[in-house]
Amino acid sequence: MSRRCQVSGIGPITGNNVSHAHNRTKRRFLPNLQKKRIWVQELNRFVTLKLSAKALKGISKNGTAGVAKLIREKKIKIR
Repeated sequence: MSRRCQVSGIGPITGNNVSHAHNRTKRRFLPNLQKKRIWVQELNRFVTLKLSAKALKGISKNGTAGVAKLIREKKIKIR
């Protein structure tokens, strides 16, 4: 399973570890993913998704209509 948000598509990004001596080595910044089971009113069922914390905040603020639209368009797989 990839480390990618199923709703927003946010994935890992790369950057540098910078030491005190300013030596740089590559590293990865991983998204804050949470596995959540949410009720989608439009589909009348529970859906389990891997969501970033930012996407989860947006769903709780704006509702599950966007999630239902993505599922109907078959862009994401649900369990």
